[in-house]
Formats: sequence, structure tokens, C-alpha cells
Amino acid sequence: MTAVREIEVKYRIRDAAVLESNLAVHGIVLSAPVHQDDQAYAPREWRYGMSKIGVPFARLRTQNGRYVFTVKRPVENEMSCLEYETEVSDREQMHGAILAMGFVPTVRIVKNRRTARSGELSVCLDEVDHAGVFLEIEAVIGPGRTGLDVQSDLDTFAARLSVDGQRVSDTYDSLIREALVDR
Repeated sequence: MTAVREIEVKYRIRDAAVLESNLAVHGIVLSAPVHQDDQAYAPREWRYGMSKIGVPFARLRTQNGRYVFTVKRPVENEMSCLEYETEVSDREQMHGAILAMGFVPTVRIVKNRRTARSGELSVCLDEVDHAGVFLEIEAVIGPGRTGLDVQSDLDTFAARLSVDGQRVSDTYDSLIREALVDR
């Protein structure tokens, strides 16, 4: 069993219509929106404000009547992770199992996601409840490259697409929590 190394960069987008037009100029056409409802989990002893590096985090996603369980462990930063993922048949039973493993629920992440591919890259436009609109560019890599090098390449790719947005380094759970706490 081998973990996937998922590396991403994320940008808070000012105008989704402008971004979509810029993507289309480069042959990147986004899919129809898909609704995702994610429950994020953290180890019982972890708290926001603590480092996420080396700490496993779990997610239970509902999408189109299917349930996907994911564990990510950030390596170099929050957007450079080892990832394990599998579909499960029973959300409530998996929720109970996650709690029994010592995780606690943190934040609910509800979003509408539109996706596209550009070569080996995944491009996602996310409208995230309580946080805003974001572009994620993701690569899955093997050994031999650092996540930081890949993130630099992804940032260069975003610049070629004329992405009008601000790069953010926080994950959606942190962004949502911050938005809800600031209310």
C-alpha cells in the first residue's frame, strides 16, 4: 500500500467569471458543479494554531450519494501531503470508526466544486460556504521531487493562466474556522 503525494496551491479568487474565461483561453473547461459535504477531523490532542506538519487529519466526504474517507498527513507544509483515500459504504459507521481511532470533528466544509484537467494537473474551482471562491491546482507526484519545488511549478502555471487571485497557504478547514470565529 503506497500513499499518494498530493501537492497543491490555492488562490482566493476575485472574479470567478474572469477566471473561467482565462482558463478557457488555455483550453481548460470546467465541469458542471458537484456538491461536496466534508466533515474534517483532527487528532484529539491537536488544536488550531498548532503545526499541522506530520499530523494525520481525516475527512469524510459525501458526494453524489457516495462516501469517501481520506487521511492526509502534511509533509513540508499544509498543501504538501501524503494521502490515503478509499470509498466507504456507510457514512455513520465510518464516522464512528474515525471517533474510535482518536479523531474529533473540527469543521464542516461544504462546497460546490468544478473540475478540469490540464495534462497531469487537476484544476478545481471551489465555492466554499463561509470562505469564498478558490482555485486549487493539484499535482500527484512520486519520489524524487520536493513538494516545495512542485508548488513553485504550480505557481508558475497559475501565473501563465493569468489567475487574478491571492495565494493562500491555509486549508479550507482553517479558512472556514477563521471566518466563523471572526463573525
